Amino acid sequence: MCLILFAHRVHPRYPLIIAANRDEFHERETAQAHWWADEDILAGRDLEAGGTWLGVNRQGAFAAVTNYRDPSVNEPGSPSRGELPVAALRTGSPGEDFARRLAEQAPRYNGFNLLFGGRDGIHYVSNRAQGPRALARGFYGLSNELLETPWPKVDRGKALLRPYLEATAAPEPALLLDLLHDRERPDDAHLPDTGIGLEWERLLAPMFIVSRRYGTRASTVVTLDDEGLMRFAERTYDWHGDPLGEIHESFHVAGPGA
Repeated sequence: MCLILFAHRVHPRYPLIIAANRDEFHERETAQAHWWADEDILAGRDLEAGGTWLGVNRQGAFAAVTNYRDPSVNEPGSPSRGELPVAALRTGSPGEDFARRLAEQAPRYNGFNLLFGGRDGIHYVSNRAQGPRALARGFYGLSNELLETPWPKVDRGKALLRPYLEATAAPEPALLLDLLHDRERPDDAHLPDTGIGLEWERLLAPMFIVSRRYGTRASTVVTLDDEGLMRFAERTYDWHGDPLGEIHESFHVAGPGA
């Protein structure tokens, strides 16, 4: 993922609401979100390395990863960061113990941000930040820097998400997918300088990215309500930014409190 917006215990009926865009090179082979064979994981799949960028499981947990953008520090032989959400989801209901174990292994990977959890709490782990964190209730945004770094796309996304959630009794996944399609490009003066050059900074700055080589490949929405109903929606795109397909899944989470 390159943009993850989420509301944690903010809405009166929905303890978890996630809206996220995955940006990637169009040539990278990818499978649309599906239930993985012999596993309780619903996620898209990177067919080159086998991992994912965002997924959920039947216990009501989610996990999502973004790369930390720093071209000066990149080890080509490092393990795929896409295996991190998979490890979290295979844990069932990942929490503090998983966060501590992951923090010990974090230096093996190139820069990453990992979010995981569910109704009972959300954790954040990054190998570019100091220690894992359990997150307080609130609206959050994450791109390719640390959590809540005020990049234009993060601030823009939160500014769009917050009023919608405050005004609705039941967030509609299709409307949240539409919200993620925002292409507003900030002025150059507001762009971050991450060492990739001005043209790439301009290209990557909007919430939704369109170009022939690299762009937003999928938008994903996850909601979990106070009765344990989890809804998952994903819309995929071609390089023009036009929809290729859309899936919607819903299920009641398993386990205590379901």
